[in-house]
Amino acid sequence: MSDLLRAPAEIKYAEELEWLESIDDNPKPFSWRLSPKMVRLFILGSERSDGLDREISQKWYGDRSFVERSIVTLASDRGLLLIGDPGTGKSWLAELLSAAICRNSTLVVQGTAGTTEDHIKYSWNVSMVIAKGQSRESMIPSPIMTAMESGAVGRFEELTRSTSDVQDALISILSEKYISVPELDSDSIVFAKPGFSIIATANSRDRGVNDLSSALKRRFNFVRIPVVTNKKSEVEIVRFRTEELLRRHQIELEVPPTLLDVLLQSFADLRASAAAAGSDDEKLESALSTAEQIGVLEDAVLHSNFFGERALTARTLASSLVGSLARREPEDLAILNKYLHGVVEPRSKEEGGSWPEFLEGGRDAIATLS
Repeated sequence: MSDLLRAPAEIKYAEELEWLESIDDNPKPFSWRLSPKMVRLFILGSERSDGLDREISQKWYGDRSFVERSIVTLASDRGLLLIGDPGTGKSWLAELLSAAICRNSTLVVQGTAGTTEDHIKYSWNVSMVIAKGQSRESMIPSPIMTAMESGAVGRFEELTRSTSDVQDALISILSEKYISVPELDSDSIVFAKPGFSIIATANSRDRGVNDLSSALKRRFNFVRIPVVTNKKSEVEIVRFRTEELLRRHQIELEVPPTLLDVLLQSFADLRASAAAAGSDDEKLESALSTAEQIGVLEDAVLHSNFFGERALTARTLASSLVGSLARREPEDLAILNKYLHGVVEPRSKEEGGSWPEFLEGGRDAIATLS
């Protein structure tokens, strides 16, 4: 695993998955590697009441009902659509579900304006077709077709970014559970094996890009993943992801709890400001998601490690926050400058601590970008 830039969940947590499978004596749907109960335990982590001989780490932070509804959906013949704002962990949850159920989370189609039916059905190896003609050997199955043939879970990322033609083709797959290959005279239908399902994700901010038809909506069970607003959960998520980063880069650098509080409070302030804004011009372009918090902290940690004194400072954190969130100029810079003067400056005078240095670092970063 050390020679992979980013190992998929089934490789990263292979030892846990093997151990859970070895002790799992609960009923399993279809060809699932783990029972629904163990899938939930793998994703949400173990508790003392589970009575296990070892601890299973928590990997996704959110309401357990979202995970349970997702698992129940995948045990039926319906597709699962995870929908929510950017950075709410939809793709990570989809990956964990796939890894636990079929030990393969890499059967993924990325939805874009350029995604075609070939990407969800099949294409052809042109050189083999020229040499030997069209056959099953010269056919290149899509990740979705591969999932059908192996009774696995296929994933479709950013479903609403794909065109209506692609979405219509997906309706047939979800309804009929087979793909017809009219170019072949024999063996021209690929049937789905038991266990096949599709997990799709959709960005709620993409509404109106390529809205889902009512026919496609009926083939999915919707699970809406909200933005994490609970401070305790958000701290756990940010700490979990940051510790992963430090291990991956073999960095020994401590993130002081006081600076983590500054980061969380800053995002809470900016979210409140966005909620009170009267127009989009008064809001940051950023969704201010937990994922973006993690990005800000990762940027600050890496900068401190490579160019600082190997110690995270409030100044570096502020610089990373401004650099990450100022995507439009001059609009976003003006919003951040207003936040520093209207909120951070009074707080730095009242509370002290890391806030004065955070204020100074933010001002310097804005001056550099202006």
